[in-house]
Amino acid sequence: MSDQLAPAHRHTRLLRWGVPAGVLVVALAVPASGRVLSASAAPSLPPRTPAQLLADLQTARVDGMSGTVVQHSDLGLPQLPGLGTSSTGSSSLTSLVSGTHTMRVWYSGPDRARLALLGTLGESDVVLNHRDLWIWSSDQKTAQHHRLPAGTKDAQKRGKHPELPTTPQAAADRALAAITPTTEVSTAANATVAGRSAYELVIAPKDPRSLVHEVRVAIDSATHVPLRFRAFATGHSAPAFEVGFTQVSFQRPGDDQFRFTPPPGTKVTEATTGTAPATTDKTPRGAQPTVVGTGWTAVVLGTAPAMPSATGSRAGGPDVGRMLASLPRVHGTWGSGRLLTSSLFSVLLTDDGRVVAGAVSPELLYAAAAK
Repeated sequence: MSDQLAPAHRHTRLLRWGVPAGVLVVALAVPASGRVLSASAAPSLPPRTPAQLLADLQTARVDGMSGTVVQHSDLGLPQLPGLGTSSTGSSSLTSLVSGTHTMRVWYSGPDRARLALLGTLGESDVVLNHRDLWIWSSDQKTAQHHRLPAGTKDAQKRGKHPELPTTPQAAADRALAAITPTTEVSTAANATVAGRSAYELVIAPKDPRSLVHEVRVAIDSATHVPLRFRAFATGHSAPAFEVGFTQVSFQRPGDDQFRFTPPPGTKVTEATTGTAPATTDKTPRGAQPTVVGTGWTAVVLGTAPAMPSATGSRAGGPDVGRMLASLPRVHGTWGSGRLLTSSLFSVLLTDDGRVVAGAVSPELLYAAAAK
């Protein structure tokens, strides 16, 4: 990457537009996904360099927006009990790990946002209205209510949210945070997404050991908001993960979109925010993760609850236990455990309570665990 980009990738918060990532990253996280999020012929736009596009992203401001988002995941995950890898059409938030899903999103400032995951037989909503955060499932007839601490400004710190991003903004934020001297940044042909003209920024690791081949971010030419995000795995021509708008408006939604009242018959749970559960494990919890390596091949080492059995788990119930028990067992000089692999990442869960993860092959996880 050229030196002219160096000032841009020192910023830790390049994207400040659209729906807060902490509200919309609510789930775990084609084939030929271009069929789902197809684009029209490339529009004619004034040329912009990668450095200019990065600056556009950093300064983008949106007071309000709403739209329809389609997400497709084809991560090559194994069939795992309780995970539901054939999940297209499901309204469960955990189904976002695979298949094709349609969502509606609304945003009206940093403390008002809403996402609705639309399924064949129901929907799941995440609604943030100032300090009130609701997670509702029409199918399960359940709702969780979180009363957020006063003075909390950073939506990304509100509660615990799983890993896969569900909007182009959240996905692009993660990709752009990885821009380092080990990264190539370029542009591709312009695109039309959701009826709007867009530039396409291409971010690719220089290190061939990364499982990520490249990521592409389509950036609205007028508002500089990401309209589509695609991640390609090494050796694959179709995106492993894609999320993008099929319809978008930049008008501020009405206040009614953020008022939520549980429908009659809904079981409401008042959740405690910011309190860590007690544990009796001997493995220390809450320690800061350790990072081995840099850039796209960095490996993160952390701790986790003891490995669940197939019949139950303090960490999440029988489904978690069955899921982990179905993973292949592996061993080496670092010890023994179970391995989860996908086209974009690998995760090693050791029997002594460690979690080792990265966008790398299992061999690099083993090397990091041995250290």
